[in-house]
Amino acid sequence: MTALTTDRLKLVPFTDDHLDGLSALNSDPEVMRYISGRPETRDETVAVIERVKQRWIEFGYSWWSFIEKESGVIIGAGALQNLRRGATASPDRACPLEIGWRLRCDYWNRGLATEAARAIAGFAFNTVLADEIYAVCHPDNVASANVMKRLGMQYAGLQTWYGKNPVTYQVTATLYLK
Repeated sequence: MTALTTDRLKLVPFTDDHLDGLSALNSDPEVMRYISGRPETRDETVAVIERVKQRWIEFGYSWWSFIEKESGVIIGAGALQNLRRGATASPDRACPLEIGWRLRCDYWNRGLATEAARAIAGFAFNTVLADEIYAVCHPDNVASANVMKRLGMQYAGLQTWYGKNPVTYQVTATLYLK
């Protein structure tokens, strides 16, 4: 399991010690508005942490907690994960990798999502050796779409992922690593 660092953040793979911070993040209706549309319960967060720990073992990537260096507080979370789960993508599509992020509302508009996403994209291309990565968001989630654009990702339209039709962006390793 790989930790990452940026100027202001430590990205640490989920551990049981992160439960309180992640539960506070995931139970905030405003944070979850465009992700699941509803707050997550503490028990759901426990289950997510267990699933994520297993994915780190299985794949060598998954979710990180974003810990602010200055305070040591969990202020967000982000992932490198397989975009296709089950039958949500057509069978003729390869299973691309997705990056994603979420932040506590009191940390919005500070460039932290972009900072963390750059670290995750770098990990995807330099460590996992991905050829391309995707990011998806609800069509109304302009802030996330703007992070995708700042990463140099290109708009790929509305596509079907997770049984929904999110806005989809993608970037290849060749373009990102220029």
